[in-house]
Amino acid sequence: MKRVTARLVTAAMATVVGGGLGAFALAPAGAGAAVRTAPVTATAATTVVTKAAAASCATGKYQKQVEGYLKQLGGYGTVTVDGKQSAADCAAIIKFQKRFGIQPAKGLAGPTTYDVAKRLAATKTAACKPKKKGITFCVDLTHQTTWVMKNGKVYVKPTVTRTGMKGYRTPAGTFSINKRTKKEWSDPYEVWLPYWQRFIGGRGFHQTTTYIHDKWRGSHGCVNLLEQDAKKYYSIGKYGSTVKVFGRRPGT
Repeated sequence: MKRVTARLVTAAMATVVGGGLGAFALAPAGAGAAVRTAPVTATAATTVVTKAAAASCATGKYQKQVEGYLKQLGGYGTVTVDGKQSAADCAAIIKFQKRFGIQPAKGLAGPTTYDVAKRLAATKTAACKPKKKGITFCVDLTHQTTWVMKNGKVYVKPTVTRTGMKGYRTPAGTFSINKRTKKEWSDPYEVWLPYWQRFIGGRGFHQTTTYIHDKWRGSHGCVNLLEQDAKKYYSIGKYGSTVKVFGRRPGT
């Protein structure tokens, strides 16, 4: 049975790599009799691969801290706050890393994972002081996080952002979205800005064109977002939507 299980895992992994759906996992014949197995779905195969990858995860420098933050944030799976890597801990860290575009997403609790988890855990959504009715986009410059509130309640949970670097500080204040295009060309920097939503001057929300966790690079005043967040914000935003920017990015 051990040999059969091992080959099933291999077949499941091959299904994911090949992108096939509804493929059959094939087991070797035993005692001259063919063995049939149930179809391996993409979800089941992905689970097998995730567990296999998690089993070999290394323990990072910030293991216990990251475990604590992920448990506080919730939604990433079962985490034991003991500073010891386990398959469950690693799977949760990988899920977190993939959600926030942290590379490589291999479950190691390194400095970037620690920094992102700490910032998200420290974010206080009530500090935005949103409008009681309608949509308010919130940008916390201090923690470099952003979220959306609707009718005074959290509508889209906090995610990471990267605002203006030194010399290009994103201004604090209350603004309104005054231009929206799915793809805006930036003349000064000669780059396309996907899911553009301008709220003051030449500054606005848009999908980042570089690695968002390269903090030293920063933006030129815009609010950089990961692709999935930029798409989400664009689907929610309208002309006149409120944007509240507060705090100050460290070092600016």
